[in-house]
Amino acid sequence: MSKTEIKITGFGGQGVILCGYLIGKAASIYDNKHATLTQSFGPEARGSACSAQVVVSDSRVLYPYVTHPSIMLAMSHDGYATHKNSMADEAVILYDQDLVKPEEHKAGVKVYGIPATRFAEELGRKIVSNIVMLGFFSAVTELLDREAVQKAVETSVPKGTEELNLKAFDKGYQYGLELKSEKAEAVTKA
Repeated sequence: MSKTEIKITGFGGQGVILCGYLIGKAASIYDNKHATLTQSFGPEARGSACSAQVVVSDSRVLYPYVTHPSIMLAMSHDGYATHKNSMADEAVILYDQDLVKPEEHKAGVKVYGIPATRFAEELGRKIVSNIVMLGFFSAVTELLDREAVQKAVETSVPKGTEELNLKAFDKGYQYGLELKSEKAEAVTKA
């Protein structure tokens, strides 16, 4: 891996920026890589369009802006629709099935869905859907070491919520492993 550009999109209040921060922290502090984070959100933070862009690299990041993301985490349909055509060839799109309705993509793009909001609600707090998505991202992309991302979560979330957030991460991670296994089996059977 030389450089991976990641776009995380949703709306304010979903923890989009935190998700990007955790990816960058996991990469740069716990996984011996380099990372940058840039963020964008509408004039009313909660409920308006929001995105985070992360660049992860094995060497110093000289240009911190994402131009052709190879990975997108979509937590709202508007964000998904806005950015889906800017993806690089052979990109991976991860989306929340509860909030995003996928459309047709260019050849080579891989699309994976997870009911992140529902899983978060089952855990008792809808607010951890971003951490469910983070676990899913970790399993599907294998970009970062699982333990590095878990450590970033554990050391960044509010005191007293570590156990809930780690459960959310594990829920997303396990779902990602199962989905990848099923897709691999489907390809093998074809």
